[in-house]
Amino acid sequence: MKFKETQTLKQIADLLQLQFVGDPNFRITGINEIHVVEKGEIVFVDHPKYYDKALQSAATTILINKEVDCPEGKTLLISDDPFRDFNKITKHFNPFIASKESIASSAIIGENTIIQPNVFIGEHVRIGKNCIIHSNVSINNNCIIGDNVTIYSNAVLGSNAFYYKNRPEGFDPLVSGGRVVIENYVDIGASCTIDRGVTGDTTIGEGTKIDNQVHVGHDTIIGKKCLIAAQTGIAGCTVIEDEVTMWGQVGVVSGLHIEKGTVLMAQTGVMKSLKKGIYFGTPQAEYRQTMREIIYLKNQTNKHKK
Repeated sequence: MKFKETQTLKQIADLLQLQFVGDPNFRITGINEIHVVEKGEIVFVDHPKYYDKALQSAATTILINKEVDCPEGKTLLISDDPFRDFNKITKHFNPFIASKESIASSAIIGENTIIQPNVFIGEHVRIGKNCIIHSNVSINNNCIIGDNVTIYSNAVLGSNAFYYKNRPEGFDPLVSGGRVVIENYVDIGASCTIDRGVTGDTTIGEGTKIDNQVHVGHDTIIGKKCLIAAQTGIAGCTVIEDEVTMWGQVGVVSGLHIEKGTVLMAQTGVMKSLKKGIYFGTPQAEYRQTMREIIYLKNQTNKHKK
């Protein structure tokens, strides 16, 4: 999440009421998660297991719960609860805006786009031309939709990420400040749910077609011309390259990378990143080999029955 105006280290420290290490005038351009953080941005870390990863990342300001040696060219914000303070930054620079109308006056809707009855369109949404948004669709704040997109009834775009910290009193949500970006010529089926990024974008690439009742988690990137069938669930921070086909009830765990042209047969459970191929089963395995094994076991069972 980029700030609208560059901040200084001291400004962020004053906002959070924290001590800091480094030049008070050090420039900070935004916040981000560890896997996508860039120079000029803040990343948070609250577990010793990930201290080195955060300190050695592209982030130039680290929000951390321990006083450590500061790497050259970087700065530190010292917090007793980095998760809490990361949320404070998100809420301050990207506050939730409650809607007072079904289609926000700040929304921009392109020519020849059809909005059916009972659609909700939140603040600062942009929708391109020649789109069809069917009844009862909810498009939450800051979503971006390209040209020639069709979204079918009851789909929800821009829900918060499923991302929580387990505290003694209950689960504390990480506030989502990212967006959903839908590129041109995408179809989104009925009752789909696409979560916005925590700090970046959840992106659906041009020409991709998504069937009914599909869930796409936060910060996931789906490439161009993918086909995703009904009841598929894709966890957050996954990268799916172009022309991937996912048949019904596929499940994908978070943080994986699936290569271009891969095919996932129905009810496949993807537990690791995949090279191009055809996969089936849980955990996923090469399709043809798996089918040979199934046929062999079936034949052995039939022999024993005789």
